[in-house]
Amino acid sequence: MARNVDRGERGGERGGRGQQRRGRRRHCQFCVSRVEIIIDYKNVNMLRQYLDDRARIRKARQTGTCRRHQSRLASAIKRSREMALLPYIAD
Repeated sequence: MARNVDRGERGGERGGRGQQRRGRRRHCQFCVSRVEIIIDYKNVNMLRQYLDDRARIRKARQTGTCRRHQSRLASAIKRSREMALLPYIAD
């Protein structure tokens, strides 16, 4: 019994098992904003947005930041942890 390949049941889809998920691509808010947002280790309120509930640094695909700004965010978070402005682990 032959399957109908034209409907996309097998082979024609990306992702293998028919799990296509196409949404809008997130754009880095640091690249998009006209006003220059400075990533600084002293700006604790801004840095907390990039931590999850267990005080870990969120991934770039979750926050939508580009590679360049994600590495700057990570180094600023690490520096503010060293200065005891941000926690290493959540309470």
